[in-house]
Amino acid sequence: MQRYFCLADCDVMGFDLDHTLCRYHLPQSARLIYDSFAQYLVMEKGYDKDLLTLAPDSLDFCCKGLVLDIEEGNFVKLAEDGTVLRASHGTRSMTPEEILETYGRKEWKHFNTVSGMVSRSAKYYLYDNYFDLPGAFLCARVVDSLDQQDGQKKYDFWKDMVAAIQHNYKITAFKEDCGTYFPEVKNHPDKYLQRCPESVKKWLKQLKSAGKILLLITSSHSDYCRLLCEHILGNDFEEYFDVVITNALKPGFFSHTPNQRPFRILENDEEQEALLSLDKPGWYSQGNAIQLYELLKKMTGKLDPKVVYFGDSMHSDIFPAHHYSNWETVFILEELLGDKVTVPAEAESEPVEKKGKYEGDSLKVPYFASKQWGSFFMDRLPGLENAEETLVRTWSCKCVSTYSTIAIPSLEAIADLPLDYRFTRFSSNSSATAGYYPSPPRALLPNEESVTTK
Repeated sequence: MQRYFCLADCDVMGFDLDHTLCRYHLPQSARLIYDSFAQYLVMEKGYDKDLLTLAPDSLDFCCKGLVLDIEEGNFVKLAEDGTVLRASHGTRSMTPEEILETYGRKEWKHFNTVSGMVSRSAKYYLYDNYFDLPGAFLCARVVDSLDQQDGQKKYDFWKDMVAAIQHNYKITAFKEDCGTYFPEVKNHPDKYLQRCPESVKKWLKQLKSAGKILLLITSSHSDYCRLLCEHILGNDFEEYFDVVITNALKPGFFSHTPNQRPFRILENDEEQEALLSLDKPGWYSQGNAIQLYELLKKMTGKLDPKVVYFGDSMHSDIFPAHHYSNWETVFILEELLGDKVTVPAEAESEPVEKKGKYEGDSLKVPYFASKQWGSFFMDRLPGLENAEETLVRTWSCKCVSTYSTIAIPSLEAIADLPLDYRFTRFSSNSSATAGYYPSPPRALLPNEESVTTK
């Protein structure tokens, strides 16, 4: 396995849209998503009105990588070996003693299926992206409120939560102004969406003029995709991409066969009949990676064109693109901004423009650094207060180095690099921190032996 990864060696660049090409103002979008689900539960399903009010810092509960045990109303944070590092019942953190009593030091009961990336099950739900996360806090509050009423042992609210998600995000919601989410983003796009930095637009054009094929593959429907792209890239956004695929229904896009998931053409944002094959570049809906790859062979004139895919969801983007399609994967991990940026001493005297754009972003405490759940990357084993405390990697962190080629905080972090820049890749024989660019998260450095920014 080669040690380096270089964009110049790739023929095709694929991009996810939400939280990859299109970054959101996270505190605002999290509040909106929370409200859109909570209003549905209260107005349509008769849940407690208190769910509609949010204390200022309460979204601190949201932390990527949490798994909800649906029947027990517990959230767990898992170590790489599947043991439970932290847990809460509803919003209340369990003590180390409670964790050991409830879960012991053995593998969590559903870890086998979770770690096989079967993340949708009747038993648990994995929260791995910013669209889902505010729903985790809402579920935790629902558990609190049900406990107050009648101290339930098994919970049955999940079907209502699924209905709330459906109501706000179903395909027709945008057109019909259904729910709370789409009407609000339509009316106030600047409040929620960050415009694409000029450096990233320039980089996309540079990729194109270097002969690369550019794909946009998003599970958002075509009307919402158009709103986002016009806002962040401009009305000429289609010129950036050779192929646009909306309502891609990832991860199934990567795992399904052409029969299971054919491509469809769109007319006025309505999906039309299924296509037997994908013959030319353009804008499509649904589909599968197998037929897309056949088209890419034709477009590049190569038998095995090399594809890299950029995405922010381990479950929907990175794992399936790596596992089913054998594509290179670049994981967009905003949690890398959660560290105060670590700068080697000799770099401190460099002029600001050389340091790259990612540093300024990290100075305010980010939305995604959770006090209640601790680091996304590492944690201490519970209940070893008297022993030498042991730090272990989280399961989320292990997935990053297992399924990603490299991990970066944002596209902007690499947009100014030459296309032939050689990134060190994650691979089985390199260190667990090799593939993080521009630097590993501080939690993974031995004794945090890094110079923090002055």
